[in-house]
Amino acid sequence: MRPRSPIGPALLVVFAAVSQEVGAAFAVGLFAAAGAVGAVFLRFFVAGAILCATVRPRMRDLSHRAWLSVAALAASLTAMNLAFYLALTRIPLGVAVTIEALGPLILSVVVSPRRSAWLWAVLAFAGVTLLGLTGLPDGYLDPAGVLFATVAGVCWAGYILASTRVATDFANLDALALATAIGALVVAPLAALTVDLDSMLRWEIIGLGVTVGVMSSVIPYSLELTSLRRLPPETFAILTCLSPVVAALAGWLVLAQSLTATGYLAIGLVTAASIGAVRSARGRREPPSSLPWAQASP
Repeated sequence: MRPRSPIGPALLVVFAAVSQEVGAAFAVGLFAAAGAVGAVFLRFFVAGAILCATVRPRMRDLSHRAWLSVAALAASLTAMNLAFYLALTRIPLGVAVTIEALGPLILSVVVSPRRSAWLWAVLAFAGVTLLGLTGLPDGYLDPAGVLFATVAGVCWAGYILASTRVATDFANLDALALATAIGALVVAPLAALTVDLDSMLRWEIIGLGVTVGVMSSVIPYSLELTSLRRLPPETFAILTCLSPVVAALAGWLVLAQSLTATGYLAIGLVTAASIGAVRSARGRREPPSSLPWAQASP
């Protein structure tokens, strides 16, 4: 029997990244009517409803440990998306994702047994520094936007650690469905306090919110789960390192957010550093599936 070609699963990972980053670009269109908090709520509400209806998690059968795992996943997922969307209100999509990617990258470096792995971290920070100094046409990078993107990166690393724990308690997407639904419940009061409900409840805004929820959560999670069953975890991890490049292209095509030549070079440096960090982390004693990047992206 011939081994299955990895090309198909690899393309699924690429399609997942495209769907996720284009969904993030569409989310920017929600900010005028719903704000960043309202956009997060709409995404979580749509994704949580679809995932819970599809997966049908059995809440009564969950142990105390399982609920703690779900709570940790929900906390990291919610904080990460709130910080990321707040960053998008101030800096371009490609820049935000590039800075956010430093969280998983540093996590990969920390767990690597090779001291040389820290060279990849230095390369990544050099890329981000170059991006901040010369990456934007107007030469100005909003400090608050950088801070929010950095917080999102830290939360992404926490999300990966929480996902690793969840993997020992759940065999499917039950935890993710519950965490997303909990995130919607947590964000709902914040959205009610900060958003004009009349503006957010317009049909075009609801339609855009559904699009964002499906493209940013449901489609990527489904495609990544499918591809992980047929791809080596390291290959999957390396492919997900392309997210900053995909985000920069989505920002340019959907939002007309252009960067300078050195800005795109900086994104390339961070992407190369991410791939190098993943390859360094594979020398650990743990199984490859525990690689920090070998997780579904948020």
